[in-house]
Amino acid sequence: MREILEILQSNSKYTAEEIAVMTGREVAEVSEIIAKAESDNIIVGYTTLINWEKTENENVLALIEVRVTPQRGEGFDKVAERIYKFSEVQSCYLMSGGFDLTVVIEGKTMKEVALFVAEKLAVQDYVLSTSTHFVLKKYKDKGVIFEKKQRDDREDIFI
Repeated sequence: MREILEILQSNSKYTAEEIAVMTGREVAEVSEIIAKAESDNIIVGYTTLINWEKTENENVLALIEVRVTPQRGEGFDKVAERIYKFSEVQSCYLMSGGFDLTVVIEGKTMKEVALFVAEKLAVQDYVLSTSTHFVLKKYKDKGVIFEKKQRDDREDIFI
């Protein structure tokens, strides 16, 4: 199963037929493995990775470090759930180190992100502090390099 999951993670557009050829398995077996992984919530979605800088859409991506007080009897999971339910939140991770959660959001402007933090996130009783970091440029995301350098394979000719 791991091999099939890794193939799909690298490119979710591969068909069961293509994966069967890559792995040497029968198409029916690959389809069955994928269906089981979906029903067991191992595969939780299929996404497309887009380089938004190449489009006319200008968005701001922010990573927010959040220190929280876990609620008695609820722990970090309930606090994280309250945060990730905000529609602006793309990702939410429990962290080790100097803060508790990393929250990833995307907005149209830095001001929009700042207003989310000030008006929705930081005002929650369980939030002790936040620190917002704006992504200035993406070089690599989910294993994909965004700007591949053109390699010049021509040989130098000296006269």
